[in-house]
Amino acid sequence: MRSLDDIREEYEFLEGDERYSMLIELGRELDPMPDALKTDATLVRGCSAAVWVYPTAGEPSDRLHFLADSNAAITKGIVALVIAAVQDKPAPEVARMDVTGALEPFDLKNQLSSNRTQGVPNMIALVKEHAARLADA
Repeated sequence: MRSLDDIREEYEFLEGDERYSMLIELGRELDPMPDALKTDATLVRGCSAAVWVYPTAGEPSDRLHFLADSNAAITKGIVALVIAAVQDKPAPEVARMDVTGALEPFDLKNQLSSNRTQGVPNMIALVKEHAARLADA
């Protein structure tokens, strides 16, 4: 998965529909999530589309790695942005990280409808809670 900085550099040069296309492509770049992991326990609440996020063991063990998916292409791209911000980073770093701030350059609230972005805070909270549990362990 590309870094959030690399994604942002490309995103800044795009406009309107090109940004939507980029988000869809980012969603396609996510590691595949087996259907068996798409359960009520991994479902992110508050999203307009179904979104699943599942933490897996990273290498080394203090690093975060997530599998994620959505049943909507644009939403899956937004999920990919959130994951790109934290993927394979040390848990203590993510626990302290301002993920919302890291996503601000993408101006999602003004680029997308509110129902497409309403679950983003819940995704961020889920990722940060998992990071905090690992950091405290």
